[in-house]
Amino acid sequence: MLSENKRNFFFGILFIALITEIAFFIAEIPAVKALSLSPLIVGLLLGIIYANTLRKFTPTSWAPGVAFCSKKILRLGIILYGFRLTFGQIIDVGIPALMVDAIIVSVTLVGGYFIGAKCMKMDKETALLTSCGSAICGAAAVLGAEAAIKSKPYKTAVAVSTVVLFGTLAMFLYPILYRNGILHLSPENTGLYIGSTIHEVAHAVGAGNATGDAVIAANAIVVKMIRVMFLVPVLLVLAFFVAGRLKSDDEKGDSANTKRKIAVPWFAFGFLAVVIFNSFGLFGTGLLKGIETVDTFFLSMAMTALGTETSLDKFKQAGPKPFILATILFVWLVFGGYGLAYALGA
Repeated sequence: MLSENKRNFFFGILFIALITEIAFFIAEIPAVKALSLSPLIVGLLLGIIYANTLRKFTPTSWAPGVAFCSKKILRLGIILYGFRLTFGQIIDVGIPALMVDAIIVSVTLVGGYFIGAKCMKMDKETALLTSCGSAICGAAAVLGAEAAIKSKPYKTAVAVSTVVLFGTLAMFLYPILYRNGILHLSPENTGLYIGSTIHEVAHAVGAGNATGDAVIAANAIVVKMIRVMFLVPVLLVLAFFVAGRLKSDDEKGDSANTKRKIAVPWFAFGFLAVVIFNSFGLFGTGLLKGIETVDTFFLSMAMTALGTETSLDKFKQAGPKPFILATILFVWLVFGGYGLAYALGA
């Protein structure tokens, strides 16, 4: 027989799994699917709705199970994310795509943090999470950064909200620009432009397919997944050189010289190991699809769990600055990314 504490622990996990299952169902509704809103995003929204309505009716003894979803299952989801990429895909796209992705990630991440934390006087963790979401791979990058720097759940939710807003906007904007002849790029470079600048993987897939060009769609997803690879070095930098020096606005009572204990992001190494393993092509397409579905479910559980810890008061506390920063980064991605893609084809 399980002890009462263990039963409550599993009830917390099952509770999050149930909401996540509902998120998967909603994400398959045609109107929602047309917006390329993944179960991760739907799960987060459901979690936030629950946090601001029904949370007071849920046993507090379930909290450890919910926390397990937002931490341990999150890390497992990041590791399994590696099954979506191989080194062969990187080689096929070539060095120019790697260079463009590297510039986009570096400038967006460093520039976003500097503008947010230094110029706009934002909470440092929120500025960093928002920049990570724009720079790398949307919600997955925010989740990875959150795990590395141990930020509060509501800050993660705020950062992911910016990804939802501007990733969805980009997904509709880019195909319109392409179809109206505004993008003076080859199909290959249009795919490079989309993949290197759109936030979420789902948004990149949606935008690429919406152009109606198979070459654009294929290049967009590969370039986007190469951006995902940058998650590993970024997490290592965050864990070893940034996390210990961050001091949030809600920690002003601590000593200015206090440094946090560095959390080694072993899941980043796990992610890289999975990419290497996947590059050998030992798994068939069907099995990889199954793993991707399981991984999406795990990441959605993590997002849902984070949402359940996010009240609207926390959004008010964060204020408009994260969205202003995300707007600045979006403008950079649209125009800076286009300039890089155009220069590559010149």
